[in-house]
Amino acid sequence: MQMRRKDREVSQIADIEEILFNCKTCHFAMVDDGQPYVVPLSFGYEIVNENVLVLYFHSAPEGRKVDVLKRNNRVCFEMADEGEPIRSETPCNSGYYFSSVIGFGDAEFITEADEKQKALSILFKHQTGKDVGFTIEQADSVCVFKVESSDFSGKKKPREH
Repeated sequence: MQMRRKDREVSQIADIEEILFNCKTCHFAMVDDGQPYVVPLSFGYEIVNENVLVLYFHSAPEGRKVDVLKRNNRVCFEMADEGEPIRSETPCNSGYYFSSVIGFGDAEFITEADEKQKALSILFKHQTGKDVGFTIEQADSVCVFKVESSDFSGKKKPREH
C-alpha cells in the first residue's frame, strides 16, 4: 500500500503490532449493494510469517453484516489510537497526534469448532488481557470470521519533543 506522507509511515512490523495492541476497536468497511457500510468491531489479531496480519471478529450468527459479507467478502479495515489534540491558532495546523493501521483483505467465515475457539480466545485476550478458553457450545453460538491481509500499513504522527 503506497503512502503519500512517507514521513509518517510505520513500516516495522513490531511498531505496527504496538499500534494494534493499543487499539481495541476496528472500523470494518464493506460494500452493501454499491453503498459503503462500516461498523465498529472488537477484534483480536496475530502476525503470521512477519508480513501477514490475521484479524479475528465475532458477531451474531445473522444480521446485515453477515449478509453483506456472504455477498461480497472484500473489506477494508482501520484501527486508530488517538493521542492528545494539537491546538493551534491556525485551524489547519490543529489535529491529533495519532497512530493507525489500515488495510484490505477478504473476510472468511470460520466454521470449524476448534478454529472458532482459538479465534475467540485470541480476540478475548486482546480485548481483556486474559487467557480464556471457550467451549464448543460457546463457539457455536456466534459467528466468527477472520481477515488475512498482507496489504496493510501503519501511520503515525508522533508528538515532537
